[in-house]
Parts: sequence; C-alpha cells; structure tokens
Amino acid sequence: MTKSWRSLVFCAVACVSVVGVENASTQSRGTEGSSTSPVTQLQCDMQGYKPATGLNAVLQENSLAVSWTGQDGAELRARYGVDGGTPVVRELAVRKQGGQWVSLGENLRPEYHVVSGIRRFSGQQGQPLTEIGQLTPERMEKEKWFVYRDAPLYIAGSAPAGRGGRGGGRGAGDGDSAPAGRGGRGGDGPIGGGPKPEDIRRASSSFKTTSCSVNTDGARLEVKFNGLSMGIFEGDLQFTAYRGTNLIRMDAIAKTHEPSVAYKYDAGLSGFSTATLARVTWNDVGGSPQHYQFGGVKNETRVPVRADNRVIVAEGRGGSLATFPPPHTFFWPRQVEVNLGYVWYRKDAATSFGMGIRQAEQEGVEQHLTTFPLYNAPPGTAQHMGAYFYASPLPAEATRQAVLSFTHGDTYKPVPGYKTMVNHLHLGITARLKASGSLDGESPEMSVVKSLGANIVGDSEFHGDPLRSDSGAGRFPDQADYGTVAAKLSDTDFLVTPWEEPSAYFGGHYNIFWPKVVLWSKTRQPDQQFTETDPKFGKVYHVGNAKEMQQLLDAEGGYWYHAHPRTKGTAGYPDAIFNEFFVKNDRYLGVAYKIGMGNDLSDIRSCEWRCFDAIDTMNNMITGTGLRPKYIIADIDSYQKAPEDDLYPTFPVTYIKLDRVPGATEDWSPILKSIREGTMFVTTGEILIRNYAVEGSGSKRTINAELEWTFPLEFVEVTWGDGKTVERQTIRTTDLAPHGTKRFTIPIDATGKSWVRFAAYDSAGNAAFAQPQWFNPANK
Repeated sequence: MTKSWRSLVFCAVACVSVVGVENASTQSRGTEGSSTSPVTQLQCDMQGYKPATGLNAVLQENSLAVSWTGQDGAELRARYGVDGGTPVVRELAVRKQGGQWVSLGENLRPEYHVVSGIRRFSGQQGQPLTEIGQLTPERMEKEKWFVYRDAPLYIAGSAPAGRGGRGGGRGAGDGDSAPAGRGGRGGDGPIGGGPKPEDIRRASSSFKTTSCSVNTDGARLEVKFNGLSMGIFEGDLQFTAYRGTNLIRMDAIAKTHEPSVAYKYDAGLSGFSTATLARVTWNDVGGSPQHYQFGGVKNETRVPVRADNRVIVAEGRGGSLATFPPPHTFFWPRQVEVNLGYVWYRKDAATSFGMGIRQAEQEGVEQHLTTFPLYNAPPGTAQHMGAYFYASPLPAEATRQAVLSFTHGDTYKPVPGYKTMVNHLHLGITARLKASGSLDGESPEMSVVKSLGANIVGDSEFHGDPLRSDSGAGRFPDQADYGTVAAKLSDTDFLVTPWEEPSAYFGGHYNIFWPKVVLWSKTRQPDQQFTETDPKFGKVYHVGNAKEMQQLLDAEGGYWYHAHPRTKGTAGYPDAIFNEFFVKNDRYLGVAYKIGMGNDLSDIRSCEWRCFDAIDTMNNMITGTGLRPKYIIADIDSYQKAPEDDLYPTFPVTYIKLDRVPGATEDWSPILKSIREGTMFVTTGEILIRNYAVEGSGSKRTINAELEWTFPLEFVEVTWGDGKTVERQTIRTTDLAPHGTKRFTIPIDATGKSWVRFAAYDSAGNAAFAQPQWFNPANK
C-alpha cells in the first residue's frame, strides 16, 4: 500500500488515548478559560513560510499571529503560543468585511483522547482464502488490515453503548451461502477469540512542546508543534488555515510502533468562555433545533451529541464557531448508520467549556455489535487525526448552513446529463411488507435514500432468505413479489431495481444488475432444464454451475461485479479467478468502491489496494483482448435504515450519464449500457466531474476534466498501464480556492500505454474518479 505525506486537511489528527472516564489534566481543561501555566518563549522555524496576499504569519509578542481572508470577504485571525509546554490558541477572532474584530475564544487548549485495541484477522476472511488454498500466516498478517468483522473494543457480554432492538434484514449476517460454488459464507469473528479487557488502552494528549514550524502550501498555511504524546502514539499537533474559507483544521499527526493496533480518537478545544460564546446549538436527528446554555452543573466527561449532519455550533453575540469531523474519512464501515453522536460539549467550570468531535466505542444496535472495526494504525505510519472548526461573524444557523455547504447539505448535487445510483442495500422490505399482509406500504429506507438525491437504487434483497437454495418452487413467488415491491416503491425520476447479491458459482461475493425482473434459482435439480416456462410466472431459469450462470447473464443481458473486493467473503478475489472465462468477459464489470473499508488515516487515497490495484491489474491482463475495461462502482452494503440515521458519511454514489431514469415497467437497459460503456464517475459527493473526456489520437492524447469541489482540493492524478506496469502523474492543487471549479487539461503521451484513468482528492480525503479508458482501439 502506498503511503505518502498528506496535506493538513486530510491530516487526520494524531491519536490520543482516552475514552470513558476522563482523566484530563488541569493543563488540558483550564480553569474559567484562563491560563495558569508559565509562558514558554516561542521559537518557530519560518523557513517554509512564504508571505502571500490574504494568507500571512508573523511572530509578535511571544506568539505567532496567522491571518487569512475567509469566505465572502471575512477576515480571520489566530494567535498561537506555548504555555508550560502545551500549544495554545491565544486568540481566535473573526470579522466581517469592513467590520470590527470579534474574539471567539482565548487561551484555547487542544485535547485528544484515543482508545486502542488489537486488530485481528477474521474467520470471515479466512474461509474464502482456505477454499482457494491461500490461507497462510503471512497472508493473514497482510489481510487483517482490511478486516470488516472486527470490533476491537467490544468485550463479549458487555452492554451495547446505545439503543438496540433494531434489526437489519438478516441481522448480523453478511455472507451468502453459495450452493456448489466458491467463496461461500464467512460470518465468523476474529480468529483466536475476541478482545480481552487488557487489550484495550486509553490515553489523553499531553505535550512537551519546544518549538513550532510554519509552512506555506499553495493557498494554505500550516502551523506545527512538536512534543505530542498520547499513550502508544507520539507525534505533532498541526493547525491549518485555508485562504478563501473560514475553515481551520486541527490535526494530531502521530505514529505508534506497536503491532496490530486498531484505534479511535476524540478531539477538540477547551477553554471557551460563556461570556463570549453563551451557548451551543445543533439540530437533533429529527431535524429540530436544540441548544444548551451551560445552566447545569459541571460535566465530568464529554457529553455526546447526536447532531444532525454531525455539526455543533457555539454561538455568541458577535459570531459563532462550529466544529465537525471530516465527512467520510472519520468513519469506518458498519452494517447500519445509526447516529452514535459524533460531536460533544463539556461544561468545565461555571463560565468555561470545551467542544469537539468524537466516535463511540461500540455499535448502537445490539445485532451488529461485532462489526465496529475502528481505524488501522500499522507500525510506523503517520496517522492524521483531524477535526474541523469553522469561525464566523454570523449567528449559529448561518454558520451551520455554511458548514453544510461543504457536503451540499449531505445530498448528491444534481449534475446535468447524469443520474445518481446507490447500490447494494440489504433492506428486507419485501419480507416485511408480505408479513404485513400487503405489498402496498411505505418504506422508510427508500424515503431516506431518496432524500439523499438518489435517482436509482440497486437493491440487493434475498441476501439471506431461507429459500436461497430453493430450486424455484418457493423462490420464484418471492422473486416476483420482490419485483412488484420494487415497482411500487419507484416514482418519477426514482427507480428501485430488484437486483441481487447471489454470490453463487463465480467465486467471492458479487452483485448482478438486470435490465428487467428475472426469475431464476441458484440450484437446478436433475429433472429441471436450464430454462423452463412456469405456468404462473412464464420464463424462468435454473442455474447449476458457473457456465450456466454465464449463460443466464448472456440470455437476459445482466452484468455483475465483485462486492467488497479482497476482503470479507471476497478475500482472495477477484485475484483467484483472473483467468476464468467469466471474468474475461464483458459482462463482468469489475469491483466495488466502499468508503472506509480498511480505513487507515495515513493513506492519501481511499481503497487504493483493494479497488484500484485490482482493476489496474485486470486491465493490464486484458490489454489487447478486445474486451472493455474493468471498472469501479460505488457500493454501500448495509442493512435496515431509519429517517434519523446518518447515511451520507458511508454512502458513495455513482453518477451515470443518462438523459432520464427509466420507469419501473420500462426496459432498464439504458442504465446498464451507460455503466458498461464507462460513462459514469464515482464520488463521495464533495467533488463532481461535470464533464470528462480522453481526446486526441495516436501518441498525443489529452485528459479534459471539468471539476467542481467544496473542500480545498488536494490533488488530481492520471494513472495509466502498459499491459505490465502501472504509473501515475500527480498534480497538486493546493493553490486553488475552496468551493471552486476548474477545467483540467492534462496532456498524455500515449506511446506504449494501454489504458488511462483520472481521479481527484480534496484535503478532507474525499474522492471522485472517472472510469478507465483504452488508448488501443483493439480494446474499444
């Protein structure tokens, strides 16, 4: 896996350790917002600093003053210092264009809390690797970093941390039984048993800061303090300011040298005065405004807040300050999206408080407690643990709306000429409606998915149905009902498709896209033909092996792709079947992109090995064969949902080039045609590829990509292969302002190259990428 330096915004703040009872020292909590520690003479290395209009830093009066131009002409100022070896924000202030400076806080102290456990390889990964003869200690050591069925902080028998009782389709299961096929079910937890109390360690940040450094990187300015320690982690603390926005990112950048570390972190600032910021506000998960005016008694620990959109705002008479986590890299994959409270406040004294971001220690739904994998911290990797603040001269609600603009209000922004698709949802809607006595009924799951801005939903029911191995008599009526329910849940510009994750015969787990309702069984009895005419349902199919599975796809125009490549029930896949006829076939699309699987906050690219390396390898292998490229499709893979759930962080989306969404009773082939031709892009939502083309001929080609983004953009890159090797060109974009647009024109010498793909990442780790395209006409 490639590791490299990552800019501040994605620099997720370094790990600190502590959860549960807060043993924060007076150094980190303060008293009434004042500093009692001795002031340290500030020494800053300014060699990396370059003065720029609207982005300045100067040493003055034993502090470092950073000022920058924000959004809509606002100006911001942060003064940093060191008290008793601890970095402090001596002042954070903001003013409107032409207005007076308003202080939002003084002598603010950073705090981090980290909880770590042991990363373990799971039986779920072990089963498919055993079946293909590749389970070795060395393989287990590599693949444990991509585990899904792991919960390093959950001690069996302990009480769940939140509400329980909500199921999700098949509950805690997530693997298919594959009759007569490879890559069957693997739902086991960690090999060797689960966590023990002594495995779990907690720590809070402490500092022995002796110096700081200042670095200019394009339109951003980074201030770094040394001397951060937090249990098994050590490193630096960094603050980043971005010209053109009111954002401030705080990062702990820390390493551990211990093996097999999985961890979570909380972060924030303390020392705020209620005389300056009198209350904190948020919207609850029902969308209603809430506030707390610090009228209660002192808090001993951080107060988790289940805030809508993961934002809490401290408000005063002259301005407000929001805090929130990175929208996607802060989260690891789960089976449900229950909001576990990702922000916090804490009343520290009569007139002082702290606030920041947090992760829970356990899943909030009892059925899914064993899937809560945390972040990876491989030895020696610089983990970037980040928290955002947004300073504003405006009231709280205006500030909250400014924060929401970075995620388009947690929705998929419409792009002319494209329709949005989310895929791989195990919702169990058909079974619940049948149990109610009618197939007519409202679905809270589809309502919340529709509210995200999705136009097409690739459902994946029958993932764990008891009749999955039925040869047709029981399965066909259920499949027909599934098609009826999908049609009833569809609407104008909103299509629910009855697709499936059958995971039979090909190896690993995979999903199928159909252009219509198709009735088929995953087993075939000796007296059954491959295709038959059922007196009630008409044409049906019985499949008994991989060859017949391919025949079915060919006959009905279906396509398939591997879900969660190289992990879970697809561990070892698609690698194990690269040379199989059904992979070297245009009906095999490629692999899935799921946010957070194997989340490592030292990575600058998401899903690099599991997703991009897989398709790069396959595209090199099929160079010159005449086949179309292999692609990556956005994938979700989770269970039952509710309107109050927080879906956006773990819901990537595929934008498909499509004039209109077909109706429920129409032919869905236009969707599949666009997907197969690769006229689509995948995004976490913050970066949009509004137009994309590889133009030119011969050796002179040009990548033309029109991008729109919200968070400050980090880099764009072009990756290509020659049939044997893979290379890339990375173009840093830190000079560009946030909330921007730009047409990138990148010349490419296509000599000896086979294929090319394009991707873009922002400073928060959000991603967008177009699909690979061939240079060689033989592969069109």
